[in-house]
Amino acid sequence: MNDQDLQRWQQLDREHFLHPFTDHRELGLRGTRVITRAEGAYLWDAAGNRLLDAMSGLWCVNLGYGRQELVAAATQQLQTLPYYNSFFQCTHPPAIELAADLCAIAPPGFNRVFFTNSGSEANDTVIRLVRYYWSLLGKPDKQVIIARRNAYHGSTVGAASLCGMPWMHAQAGLPIPGIVHIEEPYWFGQNAIEDPEAFGRHVARQLAATIDRLGVDKVAAFIAEPVQGAGGAIIPPASYWPEIQRICDEHGILLVADEVITGFGRLGQWFGSQHFGIRPDLMSFAKGVTCGYQPLGGVMVGDRVAEVLVAKGGEFFHGFTYSGHPVACAVARANLRLMREERVIEHLQASLIPAFSRRWQQLGSHPLVGEARSAGLIGALELVSDKSARRRFAKELRAGERCRDFCIEQGLVMRAVGDTMIVAPPFILTETQLDELVDKAWRALDLTQQALGAAAGA
Repeated sequence: MNDQDLQRWQQLDREHFLHPFTDHRELGLRGTRVITRAEGAYLWDAAGNRLLDAMSGLWCVNLGYGRQELVAAATQQLQTLPYYNSFFQCTHPPAIELAADLCAIAPPGFNRVFFTNSGSEANDTVIRLVRYYWSLLGKPDKQVIIARRNAYHGSTVGAASLCGMPWMHAQAGLPIPGIVHIEEPYWFGQNAIEDPEAFGRHVARQLAATIDRLGVDKVAAFIAEPVQGAGGAIIPPASYWPEIQRICDEHGILLVADEVITGFGRLGQWFGSQHFGIRPDLMSFAKGVTCGYQPLGGVMVGDRVAEVLVAKGGEFFHGFTYSGHPVACAVARANLRLMREERVIEHLQASLIPAFSRRWQQLGSHPLVGEARSAGLIGALELVSDKSARRRFAKELRAGERCRDFCIEQGLVMRAVGDTMIVAPPFILTETQLDELVDKAWRALDLTQQALGAAAGA
């Protein structure tokens, strides 16, 4: 690569490529970072800079880049059956076998899978399935799905409606009817004065209050991420999920776990629901199922729902051209096989997650960090101007963005959600690379502190 290549790509990008979740005017002024190759836990950009990818791509490249086993699985399937649909009473071996593989690793009571192409489509499917289920049971008025503020469930119209992010809703006249939001279990972000466990129960009971307000005859389901990812790696207090489960059981509504981020090992179990001991009726998934090497998503459909769909009959008017795409399914099968053969779950539980937790907590002693928290291989740092008061920086200082940019300068990919810095490192991280992650993060925090001090002085 040379400077001319980089400039040409940046210009073409500026002229032709509209990016997701982007201020295109600002991006045009700054210029894009062009990533050209990757191997293991590292990325290289067109300028030759090496970056430790502490976000696993976008929460998905869990086994790292350059896994030839996954490349070979895609190549072989492309040569055998590159595409066929699953409409018109047709199927093919990769989708059949993957469905069986997924049910084998899922919690008890999951024996059916509906395939999509992404997590957004999976959560759109959840909306359709939930409402169809209650209609089949003769309760068509049970339409309302309760979600959480600051949750992220995708970017299609339905999934974005489930999101509790008002800036997304404002641009598109969302949410669609029948979506209601309650508070999130964000102890630090809400500056709660009660202890975390009391706070967790208090927030969970908003679900019961909302069901009572709307009427249980109107409420179909509650959907939530086991850990809120894009909202800022929000880890609920231990008291939260047991109370949510109790409320769903008591009122007989469906519980939906959005496992798009937490599925396939991210919290040290195959699914995040297992980490928190909850019993969902539906689980949406994507990302880590293929290690990000192919687009694939879906919904694990629990027996409570699936048996009604099968027993009642009638066509479910929903699906996609690429539902259960054979190449994506072949790559997912190879990915799950690698995880089993390499005993990835066992390695996470016994070694990497405890080591990550210890090292990540050390960042909490930095003067800029109000809280360092982690669950599995998800970590968050809250940037504050006053640790004891949990006081944030003024928004115009853009502390999180500054820190993110300093991370890149140090050769580290770490994401900023407002003034919350988050990571989701790959499962292949070595002890040396874990030290590298934390050391580079500390240096970026130092540089951020210096820059914010200079900005405040100005």
